[in-house]
Amino acid sequence: MNRTLLVAGIGILAAGVLASASLFTVNEAQQALVLQFGEPMRVIRDPGLKAKIPFIQEVRILDRRVLDLDPPVEQVILADQKRLDVDAFARYRILDPLRFYQTAGNEAVAETRMNAIVNSALRRVLGSVTLLAILSDERPRVMNDIRGQVNDEAKRFGIEIVDVRIRRADLPEETSQSIFARMRSEREREAAEARAQGQEQSQQIRSRADRERTVILAEAQRDSQILRGEGDNQALKMIAEATSQDPQFYSFYRTLEAYRKSLNKDDTTMVLSPTGEFFRYFGDITGGGNGQPAPASGVGPAPQRAPAPATAQQQ
Repeated sequence: MNRTLLVAGIGILAAGVLASASLFTVNEAQQALVLQFGEPMRVIRDPGLKAKIPFIQEVRILDRRVLDLDPPVEQVILADQKRLDVDAFARYRILDPLRFYQTAGNEAVAETRMNAIVNSALRRVLGSVTLLAILSDERPRVMNDIRGQVNDEAKRFGIEIVDVRIRRADLPEETSQSIFARMRSEREREAAEARAQGQEQSQQIRSRADRERTVILAEAQRDSQILRGEGDNQALKMIAEATSQDPQFYSFYRTLEAYRKSLNKDDTTMVLSPTGEFFRYFGDITGGGNGQPAPASGVGPAPQRAPAPATAQQQ
């Protein structure tokens, strides 16, 4: 009885081991390649529970989803001799598991070889275009050309390239510094040229303003001289008319003007005779100097005679 149970248990265990070695599952995101002594026997693309010969056949599971490929940054030289550090990526899927296994073996090897293919295609295509084409509307066409070339190379691995994109395209550090220095020198040259033009215009404006100022001052001085001459002419006419009417009053007026200009606030000392010609009107408006009333001349009564000092001083 015990021996029977033992045999049954061993049989069940052996059946379980045999079943686990014979059965395997493939889900919707996978595809399988069955190998027998390293030789591919069949490809399984349908999901579900599958069987194989235990201990003789083995199964390689491959992904059937779209996979990412991230090659290293590559420096390329464009058609206009500009250098760019290009960071690109690609997406691919395994279409033929048998060819993929025969040419690459596994995904790690395939990614290494595809990285080299992508960078090579980048150098070929970008080497025939300019920087302006990459930055303009021609960029989709450039990317299609790169994808086409990569796809042609990837077919021999049983791989289909879904998309190739450039993540970043930067100038190298030394190129960026030289471009920055050139841009700065160009801006400084433009600034210096603008300053020179401004100074030239400033000098022209100042010259015109000085010339206009000189002309305006000259015209104003001319007009003032004309007006002053006309005024002097009118004054002389008026003086001549007044003199012709009463010469004695004109003499009296001019003597008063002489008094006003001579006896000013400055420290002036004059030593004169009180009976001299200069003080002839101090005693008599007629200029007689004897204190007698002057004859009627339409001027008015003569001023009273003031005591005459021996000397006239003004401090």
